[in-house]
Amino acid sequence: MFTGIIEGLGAVNRISRKGEDTVLIVDTSINLDDINIGDSISVSGACLTVTEKGDKHFSADVSAETLARTNLKSLKTGDKVNLEKSLRLNSFLGGHLVLGHVDGTGKIQEKVSKANSIQFGLEIDLALGRYIVEKGSVAVDGISLTVNRCEKNRFYVNIIPHTARNTTLGFKKAADLVNIETDIIGKYVEKFLNPGKGIDMNFLAEHGFLK
Repeated sequence: MFTGIIEGLGAVNRISRKGEDTVLIVDTSINLDDINIGDSISVSGACLTVTEKGDKHFSADVSAETLARTNLKSLKTGDKVNLEKSLRLNSFLGGHLVLGHVDGTGKIQEKVSKANSIQFGLEIDLALGRYIVEKGSVAVDGISLTVNRCEKNRFYVNIIPHTARNTTLGFKKAADLVNIETDIIGKYVEKFLNPGKGIDMNFLAEHGFLK
């Protein structure tokens, strides 16, 4: 579990194929003292398991499923990635609850400077669009952001200068792919309200919620 508050950037040191999977080695200046082998770490929004670590680097296996769902498949040596260590129960929840389970990728269609912030217009699959709501939360490359407005398969977010300086969004450009994780709450609500499979009008009437 994560919050979408990025702790620092990492740089891809090496990528090694392992059958259909990949071993990713990332160099970073964030403090890894409290990271143990087997712990989770978010790499540009994808929850990965640390399999080896040193003072300034760590390794993680990336499954074929994760490669298919995320932009990690296009990483090259030297590329920068957003990093966040997993949430501790005594930590502040500064963003929103992020699982690190990426739903798919979105494409940057617009990147426009507005006053001191930058507005992004992101195109996504229609299937994901139903989970994006105005003023709701979304994780973009692991960054917790607020949706300004949304259309059928496009939504808009703003980032402040601090976010631009300290995350990959600062140097992303039009046509680049970013990882998208929608808010988990919307998915559960949809499943519960799916007629015949959860909470529907008959269920509410049967249990006394409707008269």
